[in-house]
Amino acid sequence: MSTMLFLVDGYNVTRSDPATRDLSLEAQREALVARLRTRGEAMLGRGRIAVVFDGVGGVGPAHTPGIPVDVRFSRDVSADDEIVRLATASTEPICLITSDNDLRQRVRTHARVTVDVRSRDAAFDAAGRGSSRKGRRSTTRRDEGMPTGANKITEELKKLWLDEGK
Repeated sequence: MSTMLFLVDGYNVTRSDPATRDLSLEAQREALVARLRTRGEAMLGRGRIAVVFDGVGGVGPAHTPGIPVDVRFSRDVSADDEIVRLATASTEPICLITSDNDLRQRVRTHARVTVDVRSRDAAFDAAGRGSSRKGRRSTTRRDEGMPTGANKITEELKKLWLDEGK
């Protein structure tokens, strides 16, 4: 059984995610890579993960523990062109995470392997939340990829700052 290659259209995902779309590009990259390293398998499934961003990059995201994520910058071509190149060169089944219909079609046309396409919502929001169950509301979790206890620290700070003026 061959391994699945998950190709993530970096900025397409971060710009459609309410948790990251208003962040700087660097913060968007760091948040997505951290989320993939900590929850990639739960969100996507077993396999290799490659996330592609437009541009030449700079200082890449700090190494965080977790599953390996291949972070690529498209340099002199678009991220879409780099994703198509990776899909064309792949010998393993591909799962493309994007909401870009043109990119979906290009990958399906050029890839020599099976291609599954998922939107950010299908790949990220449903992970571990039982979104298919009736009566449960699916929401984007802003704490995915955050250190354990981050929400508790935020709540304690709010309490200190907001209660201080009373």
